[in-house]
Amino acid sequence: QVFTFNAVEIQVQPSVKVKNGDPMSIVCHADISKSTDFQLKHNFTIFKDRKLVFMTVSDKEDARYEVSVARSSDTGDYECVVEAGGKTKTSDSLHVWVKGMTKPILTAEKKEVLEGEVVKLRCDLPEEAPPLYFIFQKIKMNSTPQQKLVLEAHRNFSVMEFAVEEGDNILQFDCFGKRYVQEGFESSEHSNKTLVTVREPFIKPTLSARPSSNITEGDRIQFECSTVVARMRDIEIILQKNKTILNSVRDEKMLKYSTVATLEDSGEYLCKVEQGRASKTTKLGVHVSELFPKPILVASMNKLDENKEVTLSCSISGFLRKANFSILRKSSNGDIWLKNSRNLTMRVNVNDTGSYICKAEVKGIVKESKPVRIDVYAPVSKPTLSVVSGLPEVVLGKPLRLICRSATGTPPITFTFYKGNEVKKTVINDTYATFLDDNIRQNGKRGYKCDARNNHSSGVKTSNVLNITVIVPIRNASLGSIPYGEVEDGSETAFLCSVNEGSWPILFRIFRKTDREVLLFEKHENADRVMWRKEAMSRQDTGTYYCIASNQANVDVKSHPITINVILASWQKGVIAAFVLIPIAGAVILALWWFLWKKRKAKGPPMEMSGSVLATNSTSEKLTRQHNDGDYYSGSGYIEDSENHMKTDESKGPDLESAEVEYTEVEVSTLDPQR
Repeated sequence: QVFTFNAVEIQVQPSVKVKNGDPMSIVCHADISKSTDFQLKHNFTIFKDRKLVFMTVSDKEDARYEVSVARSSDTGDYECVVEAGGKTKTSDSLHVWVKGMTKPILTAEKKEVLEGEVVKLRCDLPEEAPPLYFIFQKIKMNSTPQQKLVLEAHRNFSVMEFAVEEGDNILQFDCFGKRYVQEGFESSEHSNKTLVTVREPFIKPTLSARPSSNITEGDRIQFECSTVVARMRDIEIILQKNKTILNSVRDEKMLKYSTVATLEDSGEYLCKVEQGRASKTTKLGVHVSELFPKPILVASMNKLDENKEVTLSCSISGFLRKANFSILRKSSNGDIWLKNSRNLTMRVNVNDTGSYICKAEVKGIVKESKPVRIDVYAPVSKPTLSVVSGLPEVVLGKPLRLICRSATGTPPITFTFYKGNEVKKTVINDTYATFLDDNIRQNGKRGYKCDARNNHSSGVKTSNVLNITVIVPIRNASLGSIPYGEVEDGSETAFLCSVNEGSWPILFRIFRKTDREVLLFEKHENADRVMWRKEAMSRQDTGTYYCIASNQANVDVKSHPITINVILASWQKGVIAAFVLIPIAGAVILALWWFLWKKRKAKGPPMEMSGSVLATNSTSEKLTRQHNDGDYYSGSGYIEDSENHMKTDESKGPDLESAEVEYTEVEVSTLDPQR
């Protein structure tokens, strides 16, 4: 019994799009080939969105899953799995869409409510599966419905509350549902409409003003706000103006508020009655006419010198009735009373600078004038001009910052800076001003001054002239020496350090650098060069020398280095030569004597002894005589003559034994001091 699956197919009847509420069938068919005609058990399993929805066992090659009433929850992806004889085959996935949703059911907790209460609603979609969207609507006459949306992820109903507001009378509510399908959102029909009746807990309040809403300043005005309530408990009446609460009462039906009217009392008043969430308001406009205009304060002078007199006068334009006047000075800590009068004359000082007002009172109404400013000036003192850095000097190429200051004088003060007689800058400040001159030249104008003045009648004060010293920085330092390069030990050397340019005094410093730097010489000079003499140079003075020059510009300028090599003096060389050559000459003489002595010994004892003694005596005599005459012995000449003599003797060959012994007189020259 051999078989094989050719295919497994799944179908929907009547179609893949089914109307909500209609029946539908999911049909699974197994296409199988067999070697012979034999019975085969088929296990059919149908899945929706990978969840098991139907299972059956059949001898037939078809299975049918019946849905008598299709709902939107039946929308999804279906597939069929067939198992037979140990073999399994799965169909392709098939999407089924059940169009439309069931009509929701809306219920209200109450059919009648009071203003300020809430209406609780419940919307059900019993035949739909979550997740679902619920939209509730509050419908009023001649207005757009108020909507609220809720997502229910795990249940097919939702609950919502709506507040009952002032003016609500007869309300209608409904709801509908939405769900997301493969092709977008799908909505249900609207539910049944639920009617809710609203009752007023109290009537709209009444607000009145007595004697009238149009009154004059100084008159007393009384406000009354009242309402009719069904239940007195928790009732509250509030009177407001521009969001400011003027008065309030609780658990009463009427509110009263009284005040003396002023211009500031003109405006809109609001009476509000609240109970629970219910609230109703009434508005009333009030106009207050002016009793008298604001007073006017006038000063005889607004700017004056100290110790002068000023008169302040207060009046009310076009008002003939009697009024009470007072003059005050404004202060951050409160107004300072000066006098109860419409006129005030006073002699002022700088402390009287400030703002002044006057007040007028009629029928209890007090009005204040606009402030009048009075400035009292003390004269400026003679200004002082100085350099911000301290000393009256500036480095060439650097900016110069000056400060002009007056010790006394009422601000604002106008400062004017001059370079020579040319105005450079004008500054208005309190006690001082600064000026920056960044055009400093070596031969430019160096005299500065400044003026100071304010509104005092004394006029302008001028500072003394400030002369500025321009410091020229050091430029191009150089170092030289005499002699230059090589210097004999013990001799004097002169070092010259000079600069091409720079203001005096100049600090010159000379250094020697070997394995470390050593300061050898330091001196301030009112010149562009300095000479330092080193009297006795030694071998330790060999090294590299350089000089550094600086002045008040505080910039060190270093010269190029020079190298000094201290060598031996001439007499030192002669002494060394003498100590070296004398032993060499003695050795040569001894060798010559020994050579001659050997030759004479070879001829015979008498002759050798006689010749040797004679030669020795002769030579000693001559050397002694020459030394006593004051001459210096030079071994080199002797060595040269002896060698020549020896070479002559050696050239005679065999005749040497029979020849007479010859003696040579040696001339010794005086030592050359340069060598």
